Amino acid sequence: MSEKPTQSSLRVKGRLMSASEIERTLVRLAHQIVEKTGDSSNLALVGIKRRGVPLAERLARLIGQIEKQTIPTGVLDIQFYRDDLSTTGARPIVKPGAIGVDVEGRDVILCDDVLYTGRTIRAALDALFDHGRPRCVQLAVLIDRGHRELPIEATYVGRQVPTSSREIIEVKLQEVDNDEQVLLVERVD
Repeated sequence: MSEKPTQSSLRVKGRLMSASEIERTLVRLAHQIVEKTGDSSNLALVGIKRRGVPLAERLARLIGQIEKQTIPTGVLDIQFYRDDLSTTGARPIVKPGAIGVDVEGRDVILCDDVLYTGRTIRAALDALFDHGRPRCVQLAVLIDRGHRELPIEATYVGRQVPTSSREIIEVKLQEVDNDEQVLLVERVD
């Protein structure tokens, strides 16, 4: 998920992706998914709320255009405590609720904007399996910034961005933020 402390404590270091670069990256990821999955008739994309949802919907639309069929999407609602940016005590909370797609026996691709420690994905996997037993689960992320605390790896990665612990990747998507870009920001003490 996009990490975002208060604006006054951040300094923008640079823009990593523009709106057109995000779109091109999603087109590339859609083609990779089609190539790797082969048969998309059993495919479902599940976005991790917030910014993973529009990514899943966009990827599903692109895959659907390539494959000439509708790809179902779902939503996993995972929230963090507000201390989610500290290195102590960060723990994802999964909200119960329907995800909007039957995952039983399906090839599921979880979608999120940023892969960092792996804790969000771990919580998402727990939530996903509470809704059924998929045939397989893969992960698609727009940005992989490293620093994993759990043995979690994305199958589909838009861009690898090595970062320091002071840096934050801020993904802004039109559907959530009324903006479309990926920024590298740094905490200012």
